Amino acid sequence: MSKESRRRQRTTGQTPGGVPTPSRPTDTTPPNRTSEGQGAGSSRPASTSGAGSVRTGRRERARVGPRPSFFQRYRTPILVAGVVGVIAIVGAGLFSAATQPVVACSNVWEPTPSAAPGAGASPQPGYVQPNNGGAHVTVGTPITYTYCPPASGRHYNASAQGPIQPRPYGPDDAVIPQGWLHNLEHGALVILYRGDSPTATADGQAALRAFFDDYPPSPVCEFQPGTSVGPVFARFDQMAWPMAAMLWGRVLPMDELDTAAVLEFDRIYGERTNPEDLCPDKRVSPSPSAEPSASASAAPSASASAAPSVSAAPSASASAAPSVSAAPSASPS
Repeated sequence: MSKESRRRQRTTGQTPGGVPTPSRPTDTTPPNRTSEGQGAGSSRPASTSGAGSVRTGRRERARVGPRPSFFQRYRTPILVAGVVGVIAIVGAGLFSAATQPVVACSNVWEPTPSAAPGAGASPQPGYVQPNNGGAHVTVGTPITYTYCPPASGRHYNASAQGPIQPRPYGPDDAVIPQGWLHNLEHGALVILYRGDSPTATADGQAALRAFFDDYPPSPVCEFQPGTSVGPVFARFDQMAWPMAAMLWGRVLPMDELDTAAVLEFDRIYGERTNPEDLCPDKRVSPSPSAEPSASASAAPSASASAAPSVSAAPSASASAAPSVSAAPSASPS
């Protein structure tokens, strides 16, 4: 067989004996090579496009969204810090309120001794204290008084808070100037005692209650004790004396309870110095005999002011009269 015959047989797929040879699929992939994008041993099939064609796989590119804001990234820490800050502020406020003193004073008041009254002048009980106003404030408002004990100043105007119920209050009762100053504003008498004074003892309290039970009607309006705004007996520690009787704008210091001095003090000035009058139809000024002379300066004598107690009251002739009978009938006209 010639070379030309053998070439034709190979071209037609026949064997030299005339039997056609089976065709083999064409493999276009080079040996030991993998498709682009597939590693050796990868099970990921190659994508195809078109009939019989093999295409390499595409690597998907990650999509980039909008960048989150600072608050979005740190939202939890910011919220936690805010809650902690609010708790800290509230706690500090509560601690400050709990530790703030009930009564704050700029000065413990001690009046300057005055000259002796002139010849023929009546000694006047008590001292005039500089006016500190009398505005009404909301209950709980912090107040710092210029002078203590205060005979005037800002105070509460609320039921059972100011004026307070007129009665004797014990050493453990929570009574503050913000309440009884309103009683003074209406003309009431207030007696204060320190917690270290004899009046704070059991015997002293018994004497104070007995004095309240026997107290006469008020000198001008003739109110029975406990029926209006006075009298009020209460503990107050921030003062220079063991005791003090108070009227609006006026203070009578005492070393111990002197009922005669208190009654004379109330008879002359009670319900006459206060700015709010509960009985304006009966309002009168202190009588001329009760007005101090120029040399007296509206205060006790020098000997009395040096040790304000019983001697800070009127003279013996003046203080012998006051008792229950020194009630309104004895008031100056």
